[in-house]
Amino acid sequence: MNRLILLLATTFATVLAAGLWIPLKAIAAQELLELAWAESQARQQETRPWPWADTWPVARLTMPETGQSLIVLDGAHGESLAFGPGQVLGNEGRTGPVVIAGHRDTHFRGLQHLETGSRVRLQSRDGDWRIFRVERIRVVDSRHEQINTSQLPQDSLLLVTCYPFNGLDGNGPLRYVVEATAESLVTADEVNNTLPVETVAGT
Repeated sequence: MNRLILLLATTFATVLAAGLWIPLKAIAAQELLELAWAESQARQQETRPWPWADTWPVARLTMPETGQSLIVLDGAHGESLAFGPGQVLGNEGRTGPVVIAGHRDTHFRGLQHLETGSRVRLQSRDGDWRIFRVERIRVVDSRHEQINTSQLPQDSLLLVTCYPFNGLDGNGPLRYVVEATAESLVTADEVNNTLPVETVAGT
């Protein structure tokens, strides 16, 4: 009887520890990403969040309407998307068109709450912010349409995630695409006088 109780207690403790490990790991990862982003801004160079990481912060994306402030990572491969949205195209948020992808059930779940006219902001390593206005939101079937990055305007931002948001198939062909156009550039020196406090939190 005592062995059974001990076995049950051990099993319960193992399951509990495994269940807590995932959220604790996620929290720790976000703290490390914030530190890496701060260091990359201070030193103006790539800074990996942990020694074995195959990605690094390249920008900060904020969506005031959803209350989100996200560290954008380089690339859209498995590791980067596990910890944050990944930049597929762009010059670290500084110039040219930018394409950022993210998972629909985590970091980019808030995209469904954006509307035409919504503002999103992208901060580059040098601290400057590009402010974008959402011009169009559409659902694309990736089997029949591809995003032609060579034809994107220089002042455009595309945020892409899978669709539908509550779908069970994580590898479906539909993509939710938010298209935005740059309205203005706010330099690091102007930030505190121009952007709302919630926008610059964490920088």
